[in-house]
Amino acid sequence: MKVYPTEGIRNLAVIGHGDAGKTQLVSSLLYVAGATPRWGKVDEGTTVTDYEEDSIARKITLNTSLAHLEHRETKLNFIDTPGYAAFVSHARPALRVADCAIVVVDGVKGVEVQTEKTWAYANEFLVPRLMVITKLDKEHADFGAALQTAQNTFSRAIIPFTLPIGKEKDFRGVVDVVHMKAYELGADGQAKEIDIPGEGRDIVDKTRERLVELVAESNDQLMEKYFENGTLDEEDILPNISNAIAQSKLCPVFAVSSITQVGMRALLNGLVDYAPDPAHHEAEWGKPVDARPDAERIGRKYSDSEPFSAYCFRTIADPFAGRINVFKVISGHLNTDANASNSTRGVMERLGALHTVQGKQLDKVAEAHAGDIIACVKLKETQTGDTLCDKQSPIVYDPVEYPEAAIAFAIEPKSRQDEEKISVALHKILEEDPALHFSRDAQTKEFLLSGSGQLHVETVVEKLKKRYSVEVTLHPPKVPYKETITQRAEVQGRHKKQTGGRGQFGDCKCVFEPMPRGGGFVFEDKIFGGSVPQQFRPAIEKGIVEAAQSGAIAGYPLVDFKVQLVDGSFHPVDSDEHSFRAAGRKAFRAAMEKVKPSLLEPVMDVEIAAPQEYSGDIMGDLNSRRGRVQGMETSGKQQVIKAQVPMAEMLNYQSTLNSITAARGSFHMQFSHYDPVPGQLAQKIVEQSRAEGRIKGGEEED
Repeated sequence: MKVYPTEGIRNLAVIGHGDAGKTQLVSSLLYVAGATPRWGKVDEGTTVTDYEEDSIARKITLNTSLAHLEHRETKLNFIDTPGYAAFVSHARPALRVADCAIVVVDGVKGVEVQTEKTWAYANEFLVPRLMVITKLDKEHADFGAALQTAQNTFSRAIIPFTLPIGKEKDFRGVVDVVHMKAYELGADGQAKEIDIPGEGRDIVDKTRERLVELVAESNDQLMEKYFENGTLDEEDILPNISNAIAQSKLCPVFAVSSITQVGMRALLNGLVDYAPDPAHHEAEWGKPVDARPDAERIGRKYSDSEPFSAYCFRTIADPFAGRINVFKVISGHLNTDANASNSTRGVMERLGALHTVQGKQLDKVAEAHAGDIIACVKLKETQTGDTLCDKQSPIVYDPVEYPEAAIAFAIEPKSRQDEEKISVALHKILEEDPALHFSRDAQTKEFLLSGSGQLHVETVVEKLKKRYSVEVTLHPPKVPYKETITQRAEVQGRHKKQTGGRGQFGDCKCVFEPMPRGGGFVFEDKIFGGSVPQQFRPAIEKGIVEAAQSGAIAGYPLVDFKVQLVDGSFHPVDSDEHSFRAAGRKAFRAAMEKVKPSLLEPVMDVEIAAPQEYSGDIMGDLNSRRGRVQGMETSGKQQVIKAQVPMAEMLNYQSTLNSITAARGSFHMQFSHYDPVPGQLAQKIVEQSRAEGRIKGGEEED
C-alpha cells in the first residue's frame, strides 16, 4: 500500500446511536471506493468492521474497529465505534485520535440519545464534525425532519452540503449545494450529472445562502466582505469551508443511502475536500516524563520533522496473532523494526513490522508518517493509553478516561479447570476493553466483573466461552453489609483455663464506644501501671479485631467503634499472648450484649440520564427503592437525576431502567457511605445470614 504524507491523511471516527447505520456506511464507502471487492452487508454479517462472532450474531458493533480506503490520492482511516448504550464509551478513544468525526443520524428516527452522548464526547475532545443522514431510501425517511432534530439539539451551524432528490423509495440523487450541481445514480451504479430539479429549487438557494453566511461568520475579514457585498465570491467560499469546519464553526450534512449507494460518491469527495487532516492541529500536548504536577506541558506538531511519538488507543487480543496495539503516530516518521521508549511504563519496545488494519486483516507497510494510524504485533508491555516516543525526546500523552462501571456481577467458574484458565482469559479481554473492571471484594471474597451495562458483561461471558473455552456463571454480587454499635459499655473479658501443668490466664477491662460513620476502629491503651504487662496489650487488640470480623448480629464485620483498655490483671506463670487474645475476644462478646449493635448497608451515589419525558417514572421507581433524589439538571434533551440509593436496591436496576426508558436511559453509580438498615429489613438480612451459615451457633472455644 502507498504511504501517505500527513496532509494526505484523514482520520475519521464514525459515531452515533446504535442502529443508525454506521457500520453499513463504512462498508459501503469501502466498496464504492474500490477498497473491498465485495460489498459487505450488516444483515449478512459480511462487513469489514463487524468481524467478531458476537457482533455478527447480534448485528451490532461491540467494539471499535478500523478500516481504510484510498480516494483521490488521499488515505481515509475510519474508526467504526459502537452506538449502543452498554458499549458507547468505546467512542472516547476513537475521538481522542480522530481529526474529524462523522456523526451518523438515522433518516427515519433523527437524533437519538447516544448521538447526543457521542456529540458531547466530540465536544470534550474538540473534534470537528461532519454529519451523514442515512437510510433515506427507507419508508418514513425524512431528511428535513432529521436535519431539524440535529439543528434543534446541537447547533444552527449544521448545514446541508448535499440535499436529496426524491424521497423514500424514490431517493435517486443529490444536489451538491457547494458547487451547485446535481447528480443522479444511474442503472450502472455510477453517478451522472443532471440539471438541478426545479422542484425544491428555493430550498437549494436558501441553503446556499445560509452556507455562504456561515463561511463568512468564521472569519472577520470575510464577514466585512459579506456585509459590503451581501455575498462572497467563489474564491472566498471554497478555501474557507475547510477552515470553518476545522474550527467547528460549520458542520456539513450529507444525504445518503448506504444500501442504494445514492449520495456515497459525493460523501467520499466531501470527506477528502472538507475533513481536516492531522496537520490542522496546532500541537498535541503532553507532559515531560516524571514531571512535577505543576510542570509546564510540552507540545508536538503533526510533522515528520518532530521527534517520534505515538499514542496507543486500541488493543486487540487476537487468538492467532496475539496482542495487537493500534497507534496514531503523532509526530516524527517511523520505519519497520524501530526501537521506541514506552514513556508511560518506562520500558523500551522493539516495534517490529508495521501494519495497516482493515477489519481483522493486517497488511504490512514499510513506514508511517505523522498523523497516520498503524498497528504493531506482540509488544511486550504496551497497553491502551500508553505513549511510545523517541528515548532522547520523551513525552507522555494523557490517556483517555472511561466512565465508571455502572453494574457489577459476581463471576464464578463452572469447574476447577475453568478456575485455572479464567485469570489469563480475563486479563486478555481487559487489555482489549479498558471499560471493564475485574476485582475481588475483600469482604465477600467474590470475584466481581463490572461493566457499563448487563449486555456489556454478558458479551464477556460469551467471549470467555467461545474464544477461551472458559465457562462461568453470573449472579448479582453479595451486598457488603457491615455492623456497628450504638451505645457505650464497660465490660470485662476474662479467660482462665487450668488443665494440669501450666494454665491459661488473661483478664482485661475495656470500654466500647460508637464512632462517627466512617470512623473505622480505634484502640486506646489507657492503662497506667502494670496491671497488664506492655507485651500482652497488643494481643487484646488483636483478639477484639478478630472477633469484630464476624460481627455481632449477622456475621458481617463490625466497624466504627472505639475500645479503651482501662484495666486488667495477669498471672506471672499462666499469662501469655494467646490468653490475652482470648480475653479480648470474650470482652468483645460481652460488650455486644450491651452496646445494641445494628446493621449498616452501603449507599450509592447514582446519576441517571434519560429523556425528560421519563423523569417522573424514574423518580417514582427510585422512591420505591428507598432512594433519595438529590437534584435534577437538564443537559440538551436529557434530564440528569442525581440520587442516593442503597446498593441492595440497585442490583437489578439496569433492566428496570431499560424497561422504563425503552433503553434510552443510562446510569452510573459509585459508593457514597454506609447507613443503618431499617429494622424490618435488618431482620430479614439476619435470617438470611443464619440460613447461609454466616452466624455461628454458640460460643466458640478459646
